Amino acid sequence: MKLLIHNLSKTYADGTQALNEVSLEIAPGMFGLLGPNGAGKSSLMRTLATLQEADRGEVYLEGESERLDVLQEKMRVRQLLGYLPQEFGVYPRMSAEEMLDHFAALKGIHQPKQRREIVKALLEQTNLYPVRKRKLGGYSGGMKQRFGIAQALLGNPKILIVDEPTAGLDPAERNRFHNLLSEVGQNIIVILSTHIVEDVSNLCNQMAIIHKGEVRLTGHPAQIIADAQGKVWKKNIDKAELPSHQKRYNVISSRLFAGSGQVIIKVYAELRPDATFEPAEADLEDVYFNVIKEAEKAVLLPD
Repeated sequence: MKLLIHNLSKTYADGTQALNEVSLEIAPGMFGLLGPNGAGKSSLMRTLATLQEADRGEVYLEGESERLDVLQEKMRVRQLLGYLPQEFGVYPRMSAEEMLDHFAALKGIHQPKQRREIVKALLEQTNLYPVRKRKLGGYSGGMKQRFGIAQALLGNPKILIVDEPTAGLDPAERNRFHNLLSEVGQNIIVILSTHIVEDVSNLCNQMAIIHKGEVRLTGHPAQIIADAQGKVWKKNIDKAELPSHQKRYNVISSRLFAGSGQVIIKVYAELRPDATFEPAEADLEDVYFNVIKEAEKAVLLPD
């Protein structure tokens, strides 16, 4: 099964163009949608989750025996979809077990025995079974996110969409959530929307960078990083020299050494900018910063 997105566009009533001719092909596994806040990630996620209409374009979920039109066959698509939005509410006085049972009933699982078995399995999968009786209002942020995944997995979805799931989590909870998503993503399509580069680098075997509603880069993270090797250069400079270097070179990042007055800059260039620079090991963050910077420059250039 794969998800085919072709020339998807969306402009809101205030004139904001959230999506501009977005085209992607997403196969089973973890797909990372990477972009800064306001890039169009959530707009794309809500459209794929059938929660808002597109202005134009096509989206198909293609399997071995059927091809569903996501934008037209919404009820059928929702039966195959799990969705964890960036913000979701819970009843704080209900336990995880009670609320998941409630969601399962809403999902159409009416036999009590079957529902209990499914709820138990999902709570075990998300490592919440030992705290199943605890009120959701007492859950940590990471526990609530894992509960969100449990409810999104009801009905054995073929596609799971998660929007900014690790924002605000501490490192331990983030690691638990990564492991859970990796496990889930072995058999279905999981679309991870995030602005955290490390999440995509660690988890995804496919990715796209989106900015200002347009897809700027697609590929396999490891290959994208490999293609950038030999194009990232670094140099230590005084903090006062930073503005002049930003004018002369394609500076993609700068990091201040605490208390030293020194800054390490990274420059993206096909060739060594000059003899004062040394090669740097490229990573996905370098590629991301360069893509976003190039996109911003393209917007500023006159027609």
